[in-house]
Amino acid sequence: MFQNECPEVAARFNDLIEAQKGLKGLDPKSKQLINIAIQTANRNPRGVQMHAMMAKTEGAAREEVIGAVVLNLHHSGFATVLDCLPAAIRGFEGEF
Repeated sequence: MFQNECPEVAARFNDLIEAQKGLKGLDPKSKQLINIAIQTANRNPRGVQMHAMMAKTEGAAREEVIGAVVLNLHHSGFATVLDCLPAAIRGFEGEF
């Protein structure tokens, strides 16, 4: 819907994502695990799910995906982890 309703903005957003993918210093799997942690901290289960799928594609193990969520326990709290952990597992298992 976003791309249909706002094609120019969506195109620029995609350009930003491509530029971020090109950042040096981290491998693609690590970038996805970091994105999972960030999306968890932002309380965004849908983002967690999407990045869990991408992390698996980049070679992440289930334990790494779960760890990226649970790492937020002392930062974001138990409720946030409980909200995002099922989404991470669904994403890792290819559900979306």
